[in-house]
Amino acid sequence: MSNVTVNTNVGAMAALQSLNQTSRQFREVEDRITTGLKISSAKDNGAVYAIAVMQRSEISSLDVLQHSLERATSVIDVAIGAGETVADVLNEMKTRVISAADTSLDTTSRMAMSDDFMDLIRQIWHAVKNAEFDGTNLIDEGADDMVVPANLSLDTITVQAQNLSLGVDGLWWNMPIASATLPFTTASEAAAFIPAMDIAIERISLRLSALGTAAKAIEGQSQFLYKLQDAMTEGVGNLVDADMAKESGRMTALQTRQALVQQSLSIANRAPNMVLALFQAA
Repeated sequence: MSNVTVNTNVGAMAALQSLNQTSRQFREVEDRITTGLKISSAKDNGAVYAIAVMQRSEISSLDVLQHSLERATSVIDVAIGAGETVADVLNEMKTRVISAADTSLDTTSRMAMSDDFMDLIRQIWHAVKNAEFDGTNLIDEGADDMVVPANLSLDTITVQAQNLSLGVDGLWWNMPIASATLPFTTASEAAAFIPAMDIAIERISLRLSALGTAAKAIEGQSQFLYKLQDAMTEGVGNLVDADMAKESGRMTALQTRQALVQQSLSIANRAPNMVLALFQAA
C-alpha cells in the first residue's frame, strides 16, 4: 500500500510528466501537419536531413542543366528553321537555272530569271545571318561548335556547327558567276549552274540531318534529366514528407490521451485532501 503524504504527490508528478510528454508529441504532430514534413530540421533526424539537403542541391543543379539544354534546343531549332528556308530557296534557284538553260527562251526572260536568281541568293544570305539565338549562330560561316553540359558529372554534348553560307566551305561549290550582277546571260551559262545546285542541295540535306541528330540527342538527354529529377524529388519526399493520414490518426490519439492525462492529474491533485478527511474522521 502506498503512503499518503502532503509533501510529495507522486501520482501528480507522474501525471504531470505524462502530460508534458504528450504535449511535446502533440506539438510535433502539429508541426508535421503544418509543414507537411516529418523531417523539417536537423534536430528531427540529422542523417536524413543531411541526405535531403544534398539531394535538394543536386535537384537545383539539374534545373541549371535543363536551362542549358533548353537553350541549346532553341539554338538548334532556329538553325534548322533557317536551314529549311535555305533548302527551299535552293530548290527555287535550281528551277530558275533549269528554265534559263532552255535554248528556246528569249534573252529578256533569261535575264529576268537571272535577276530572280540573285534575289534568291540574297534571301539565303539573310536567312543564314539571322539564324541566331541568344548570341549563337550554328550555320553561319566560321561558326563555332556548341558545347552543352549534359549531366552533373560534367560530361558534355558537342553540337557541331554546319556552314550553310554560300562560301566554298559552305553550300557553294565551284559555282560559276558570269558577272557581278547577272549570274548567267546565256543558256550554256545557266546550264553550268545545275551541277553546282545539285551539290548545294545535297550538302544542305546532309547538314540539316546532322542538326536534326544533334537536336534528338539534346532532347533525349533533357527527357532523361527530367525523369532523374522527378525520381530524386520523389526520393527526398519519401525521406522527409509526413504521412498526413498517419499524422491525423496520431493527433486524434494524442488528443484523447491528453484528455485522460489531464483527468488523471486532476484526480492526483485531489489526493492530499484525503489527509484532511482522515483527521476529520478522527
